Amino acid sequence: MSDTELLPKSKPEPVRRLEVFTGSGRRRSWTTEQKAEIVAESYDSGDKVSAVARRYGLTPQQVFGWRRNARLRAGRPTRDAKGEANEAVFAPVIVASLPSPEVPVAPNRGGGTAAIEIVIGAATVRVAAGIDAATLTTVLRVVKAMT
Repeated sequence: MSDTELLPKSKPEPVRRLEVFTGSGRRRSWTTEQKAEIVAESYDSGDKVSAVARRYGLTPQQVFGWRRNARLRAGRPTRDAKGEANEAVFAPVIVASLPSPEVPVAPNRGGGTAAIEIVIGAATVRVAAGIDAATLTTVLRVVKAMT
């Protein structure tokens, strides 16, 4: 018996199953259906993941891993510690080639500093080097909302 089993629990849980391991192998295998049932119970029961894991003789890490794998198979984004989606969002980037001689090029007014042009619909936003992320985020949200 481990020392954690001797600690008082907030609500007593009935013993559902007792397994006796014999032989050299101690590793259990879980079918996909069993994993799905445990993952569903970890979401639906209202109990903490550690309580669900304890009922089945698992570690919370195993249940969290099964939950993550189920989300990935379903194509849903994963969640961070705050419960927010960790969804990667990509914006299309078009790298323009050097202009041909027929196309006039505006003179560089930035004193030799590089800039990035972001085109959203009919609007073009030119971002100079050194702009802070908060300002750029605000400008892009406003431009996107307007187009």
